[in-house]
Amino acid sequence: MELKPSLRLYLLGLPRPAKQLIFFSVDLLGLITSACLACWLVYGFPFSLLAAAVIGLAAATIGFPVAVQQGLYKAVIRYVGAAFLFPAFVTAASAAIAAGMAAYWLGAVASPLRVAVAFGFAFLVYLCASRYLSRGLLAAGLQKGRRHRTVVYGAGTAAAQLIASMRATGEQLPVAMVDDEPALQGRTMNGIRIYAPVELQRLIDEESVNRILLAMPSVSRRRRSEVLDKLASLAAHVQTIPDYRDLVTGAAQVDDLREVPVEDLLGRQAVPPDPELLQARIRDRVVMVTGAGGSIGAELSRQILQLGVRKLILFEISEAALYQIDRELRQIMLAEKIRCEVVPLLGSVCDYSRLLTTLQTFSVQTVYHAAAYKHVPLVEQNIIDGTRNNALGTLTAARAACDAKVDTFVLISTDKAVRPTNIMGASKRVAELILQALQVEYPDTCFSMVRFGNVLESSGSVVPLFREQIRRGGPVTVTHPEIVRYFMTIPEAAELVIQAASMATGGDVFVLDMGAPIKISDLAQRMIRLSGMTVRHAGNPEGDIDIVYTGLRPAEKLYEELLVGADVSGTDHPRILRAVESYIPYQLLAGLLKQLAAHLDNQDCPAVRDTLRQLVESYKPTNQMDDLLWREQRLPLQQPPKGNVTRIA
Repeated sequence: MELKPSLRLYLLGLPRPAKQLIFFSVDLLGLITSACLACWLVYGFPFSLLAAAVIGLAAATIGFPVAVQQGLYKAVIRYVGAAFLFPAFVTAASAAIAAGMAAYWLGAVASPLRVAVAFGFAFLVYLCASRYLSRGLLAAGLQKGRRHRTVVYGAGTAAAQLIASMRATGEQLPVAMVDDEPALQGRTMNGIRIYAPVELQRLIDEESVNRILLAMPSVSRRRRSEVLDKLASLAAHVQTIPDYRDLVTGAAQVDDLREVPVEDLLGRQAVPPDPELLQARIRDRVVMVTGAGGSIGAELSRQILQLGVRKLILFEISEAALYQIDRELRQIMLAEKIRCEVVPLLGSVCDYSRLLTTLQTFSVQTVYHAAAYKHVPLVEQNIIDGTRNNALGTLTAARAACDAKVDTFVLISTDKAVRPTNIMGASKRVAELILQALQVEYPDTCFSMVRFGNVLESSGSVVPLFREQIRRGGPVTVTHPEIVRYFMTIPEAAELVIQAASMATGGDVFVLDMGAPIKISDLAQRMIRLSGMTVRHAGNPEGDIDIVYTGLRPAEKLYEELLVGADVSGTDHPRILRAVESYIPYQLLAGLLKQLAAHLDNQDCPAVRDTLRQLVESYKPTNQMDDLLWREQRLPLQQPPKGNVTRIA
């Protein structure tokens, strides 16, 4: 039996009071029917209709208030489940007691208990049957139009909850479950049979499965990566339920399906942090984060807020980014009852007066300097401001920190600073040299820098770009077939930065262990396959999505490095290394920086690049001058148009 679509949509669209009135009327009919059935079972036929009416009236007088109190008329019928049984039982039992008392009052001394039992059983069956039948009728039309025949990978508690949710919403049809545990294979859960993983391809072929949902929230990232390796070759869209931590904290529900996080594709397992290292330079201190609205700056701010900081200064040049992170932190403080003063300040790291006033006014003790322009092509096209912000901005911030007697100053650096081929990397290497030289001149401030590679899901990262391109149907663009990059999640990078800073003794260069580099073309292929599509190429012309190689961008490298030299040692943390690298004495560095500042003021891009070469011996540009303003100024003057010119008097 199935409701007509128009009737089903009409019923679903009714206001809540109307739906409650319908079920109240249905229950009233059921109560009368149960009273008649109880009288028939106890007294036989014919029975007194007056007795049935009195028993029904007594049951209604007690039963309906209890039903309202138990929330029977607040339940959403499409999602009714096992939780409905208890309030239904309480309602039926209350009504049954009233029915038995009415039977006793009528003089049926020998039979009140039998009346109560018969009525209670009949009414309980009616309550449950009416709800579950209604749920089935309302969901039948939804189920008929389902597009996603789904296999659930995992057969634990989360999987059971997921299947119940899938059945309630009707958007996906669970046809099978898969689990690695041999003891579970061949059994059923919620009416769904559990198979071995080797059966997946057969299930996809025979059951027309087009989606696989990972329901393994508590397994390690490495284990999820192993499972994803198996699933990557299957023609099905793979999604996952939220992480176990999000489920436990209530940040997400089990049916909040998500695309597979790219960190699961990489299989990199984060090392648990050392609480002492996390809090050493933060707890009960005044901390400032420059570039607080950026990817790394924002995550640093989130983590610092939860480490017992006394006052957190957010220093950011972008009004929109500052508003966003300030609003987010205040929501976190409200939700988690964190007491901290958060101070959002607009400002540029190139403004010494603004920085010094801020540091002195709030008596800042620790600075995390994350303000930087980081997109290689954009900085290459904007040499003047890119260099000024990254190099001289760091000099300005560091000198202000020294003059304000800040205890700790931490620079967020990049692997592109090692043997750079672009302005972004060269300017960040100059920033490192500045801190190394200033450490000798200003020993009271502990300078350190933390160098690491790409972070996942940051603005400009390939991962969100690939997801958007896959969603549009391709093509997915990769610059070069052999290009590789180091990757790390933003939370892990921020966590390691904070811990590294706590181990600094002055002038330290810390390098984060990024694991093995990832081939970008391999990452693109895995993301395409896990989206349920195939890569189109010469051997598979009927594939879904092309991968197009666009060529290396100006000044882009195939490979990135993390170490300038070979002198590196371990620290108290397995993912943090300490490098010993040469630097330029401040007396010599100051002269070159003065030259650099003059060339920046003169907008002289070639001179800026030449000075960067003097500062960073390993800087070897691989491109022509790509600064957009510099190139535009050197275009030939436009010639007047030839031919007749219409003159307007």
